[in-house]
Amino acid sequence: MKNGKTVFVVDGSRTPFLRAGKPGPFRAADLAVAAGRPLLARQPFEPDQFDEVILGCVMPGPDEVNIGRVAALRLGCGKKVPAWTVQRNCASGMQALDCAARNIAAGHSDLVLAGGVEAMSHAPVLLNNAMVGWLSDWARAKDLPSKLKTLAALRPGHLVPIIGLLRGLSDPVVGLSMGQTAEILAKRFSISREQMDGFAITSHARLAQAQDDGIFEGEIEAIYDTHGKVYEHDNGLRRDSDMQKLAKLRPVFDRKFGSVTAGNSAQITDGMAWLILASEDAVKKHQLPTIGRITDCEWAGLDPAQMGLGPVHATTPMLQRHQLALKDVDYWEINEAFAAQVLACLAAWQDKDYCRDELGLDQALGKVDIDRVNLDGGGVSIGHPVGASGARIVLHLLHVLKRKKAHRGIATLCIGGGQGGAMMVERDAA
Repeated sequence: MKNGKTVFVVDGSRTPFLRAGKPGPFRAADLAVAAGRPLLARQPFEPDQFDEVILGCVMPGPDEVNIGRVAALRLGCGKKVPAWTVQRNCASGMQALDCAARNIAAGHSDLVLAGGVEAMSHAPVLLNNAMVGWLSDWARAKDLPSKLKTLAALRPGHLVPIIGLLRGLSDPVVGLSMGQTAEILAKRFSISREQMDGFAITSHARLAQAQDDGIFEGEIEAIYDTHGKVYEHDNGLRRDSDMQKLAKLRPVFDRKFGSVTAGNSAQITDGMAWLILASEDAVKKHQLPTIGRITDCEWAGLDPAQMGLGPVHATTPMLQRHQLALKDVDYWEINEAFAAQVLACLAAWQDKDYCRDELGLDQALGKVDIDRVNLDGGGVSIGHPVGASGARIVLHLLHVLKRKKAHRGIATLCIGGGQGGAMMVERDAA
């Protein structure tokens, strides 16, 4: 990190990302423990040697208040290791890594466990205000006549639930769902339905190839539910996906004129990713191997109605700070919130007008080689548990750099509410 100590990534692991429908077998804290136990078991130091634990999560359950502390205690870090939780919507996991890296760079910490988690299938279903008011009246009704009168006031409308997940995936300021913001980008950059669906097919094909080649061994930890069922792989993969099948899906967010469908959008998913970050002193003290370094991180804000362009706004100033061009980045992980959103980011960097008007550049930044983006699939195929994805893409990018014997990568993602986050990682290419 700038003007600070070197921040090393020692190790990391994640759970499989599991499709969310009805409440899944794991709550967020369960996922954090499932991914953390094997990771910590293979370290040469005890869990109580961490200086702190930082965990990103958007919507922990009511029994998981300050879920970072809950996970730390369940992982055996001990009562003396402080732990805290961060929330930056889709970038919560990356925010946890950034907080850890900055503390290490500043000399405040030497050894930190950081990551992100989300159990989207356990998102809350809430009572509406009318029902809350009715329950208050019921609690105040002390005698039978009062209770009967209150009961008579109960109406079907009181029972209409508020789906927390749908509310959370909508922007309260501009009044748009995240999918609607993707539709705006598709129209702005003339991204066709065929391009979106083709991108989605590529995402699934790359994930299928990665699973077949054992690419995720050493990254994904198998997890077991209380019935003994084992989960070893990301289960959102659709191997039979093709253009004909995707073409049959109706638009979700703009039913009459839209192009964004469930097939070319990120999947609602449960998942967890941890990384262990360390200073040079901790690496020497515990004789730790390293898989790379976090060299920089950037956050940016933009119009919430076009939040999908966040990676462009976060990555560009970071490249300028290091005097780098797009071609100087060996590999990319751009979180696939929507196919349209990733394609829009790639188009924006090539658009002279956008780069001039929105980024303050004299010319277009250039073209990113799509063959160096999301080599093993992304959110469309793997899934996007919002609190976890920012940590997952950093962890996987480090594995990609190692596999390809490459030097530099950038992990970046858009953030609901109109923000972008980008993290640069490096390793010795040899």
